[in-house]
Amino acid sequence: MTPVSYQGAVTIPIAIISKALQNALGDYATLVVTCVVVATGLASLLTKIFRPKFVFNNEFLNGLLNISPLWFSIRCLGAVFILMTYLGLGPVAIHSASTGALVLNDLLPVLLSVFIFAGMLLPLLLNFGLLELFGTLLTKVMRPVFNLPGRSAIDCMASWLGDGSVGILLTSKQFEGRFYTQREAAVIGTTFSAVSITFSLVVISQVKLGHMFVPFYLTVCLAGFAAAIIVPKLPPLSWKKDNYVDETPRHVDDEVIPAGHHVFSWGFDLALQKADRAGGIKQLLSEGIKTVVDMVFGIIPVVMAIGTVALVVAEYTPVFNYLGMPFIPLLELLQIPEATAASKTIVVGFADMFIPSILAGSIESDMTRFVIAALSVTQLIYMSEVGALLLGSKIPVNFIELFVVFILRTLVTLPVIAGVAHLIF
Repeated sequence: MTPVSYQGAVTIPIAIISKALQNALGDYATLVVTCVVVATGLASLLTKIFRPKFVFNNEFLNGLLNISPLWFSIRCLGAVFILMTYLGLGPVAIHSASTGALVLNDLLPVLLSVFIFAGMLLPLLLNFGLLELFGTLLTKVMRPVFNLPGRSAIDCMASWLGDGSVGILLTSKQFEGRFYTQREAAVIGTTFSAVSITFSLVVISQVKLGHMFVPFYLTVCLAGFAAAIIVPKLPPLSWKKDNYVDETPRHVDDEVIPAGHHVFSWGFDLALQKADRAGGIKQLLSEGIKTVVDMVFGIIPVVMAIGTVALVVAEYTPVFNYLGMPFIPLLELLQIPEATAASKTIVVGFADMFIPSILAGSIESDMTRFVIAALSVTQLIYMSEVGALLLGSKIPVNFIELFVVFILRTLVTLPVIAGVAHLIF
């Protein structure tokens, strides 16, 4: 989690070692991912047919393989899509370079390597008191400003410096451990799973404005801050219950500092108590391996299925063009040049964050390309990764809610970004 300078950029060690694993796997990465997704689909199918006792009697295997009909269907769809893509079979729409092949070649190897190291190392982050210490210290900021626990700041930092998927993994585990309520987990997952600095640089470079990275990223931070304050106060996030995963309510005095303690001493005391219960190396390895298996076999097939469907709709149907039309009057009101062309990029970001910046390449106005790039990063919810990860996790959000949050984030951040763009250009 500690920020380090590596090859001229600020990143975190997990990002470095996961990238090293990707490079080591090379061309075999897609084969490994394909085997994982197909094996998961087959294991789930065999569990449904034969109902083996060793699976049903093991809590972990039962949760992994004996899944609901909806998730079983999505898992099988992911297996079918990945086989078609890897072997180049069936309709081109499924396995083309802009749909299934984009998910398989560009996204899944990254997720695989991030999940392996983040999953194995996550117990070090969760079990030795870091979140207890920082959670207590930052509650005085996070609770009044965002109505969230102080430890949620760590989730945001993990996303900001590393990858959104690390933040979602951390949030999901904290929710399952009764550290976040349903509302808090939903808000953190959809609001604080920020895009990494590295990916932001890729986006602004794609629209040929790489020299403007600093004002671009400051704009993204400002718009993201506005969205983090406003969107959670609106439905559907405001409708989420302040109950834990087991439906027990959050106690108002959960974060009260006892008499005789100040903020740091109480945070340090909680951290020591947590570290004392951490267990030995065997327990850490067991937890880490379970987390890796749960994420690799549970989430990657979902990302393949939902990501491919979203990209097929974006590439081969006019659905997102039609959905973007209502934004034309708003773009014209905000005096954004080439409003009609810009409107086609707005909702397509729900399928994949990178598509808007690709489409923006044909737009002549620097200001419009700047707005599109900043908006695509602050929208956060895209189904080819973050959206699919959220749906595949235990965080209590559904597809419709994610789309509504995406639209709300668009409506809140667009005026902020446009205002800054008018000051710059």
